[in-house]
Amino acid sequence: MPLVCVCSPKGGVGKTTVTANLAYALARAGSKVLAIDFDVQNALRLHFGVPLSDGRGYVAKAIESADWSQSVLTAGSNMFVLPYGDVSEEQRLEFEQRLSTDSHFLMRGLSTLLNYPGLVIIADFPPGPNPALKAVSRLADLHLVTMLADTASLSLLPHIENHRLIGEPLNNKAGYYFILNQSDNRRHISRDVTAFMQQRLGDRLLGVINRDESVAEANASQQSIFDFSPASAAAFDIELISKRVAGILDIKIGDGAVHTGLRTSNF
Repeated sequence: MPLVCVCSPKGGVGKTTVTANLAYALARAGSKVLAIDFDVQNALRLHFGVPLSDGRGYVAKAIESADWSQSVLTAGSNMFVLPYGDVSEEQRLEFEQRLSTDSHFLMRGLSTLLNYPGLVIIADFPPGPNPALKAVSRLADLHLVTMLADTASLSLLPHIENHRLIGEPLNNKAGYYFILNQSDNRRHISRDVTAFMQQRLGDRLLGVINRDESVAEANASQQSIFDFSPASAAAFDIELISKRVAGILDIKIGDGAVHTGLRTSNF
């Protein structure tokens, strides 16, 4: 059960879109993939066709329920999503407090999912430091830090490298890597930042996703980039990143075993 965390030091970098499309790419390759949303904005579900009016999620019942897998929704072949859900401010604060103070809270809630054979879990987080990212980091196999090809993201690179995102190293297993999103060769600054990141990070830069209008159009239609525009530059870039993730984590496809299906709901 590999657990991949997708995070960012700042908002507006397309992190949730990267999370969703990376999940789609791994599912297309044959893995069973679960996308978990730890962001109160509850936007990840929209990338999987869940209606805006559907407020189901795990956080509202997280304190009383010992098994969050009961809130998993089926989002297509090999694809599942665990939405944050609609919550009150009191529920959000209580959830974050338990994440911060109860070291077993997260493990109890995710135990069924963490032990499901062959399931790849990709988790999306709010930007910047947050209790969920710190709690999940102790269980994660890999972190992917999403940044833009701009000077604002570039200025935050030392923030990540000096472990200031959660106050300690992001990952003690396979480590952390960077994804540079919306690189645009037509713009001087974007081109220079991309070149600098490639030189500075080397192999730690897992991939560069080219700026592509079809990504926003796919989001608007609640589709993956692979379904909306399979020949697009962004689809190629994300698929390449997914293959590198699979290589780092040694994800094996099709082990021949038959496993009990996840208990899920449709929408």
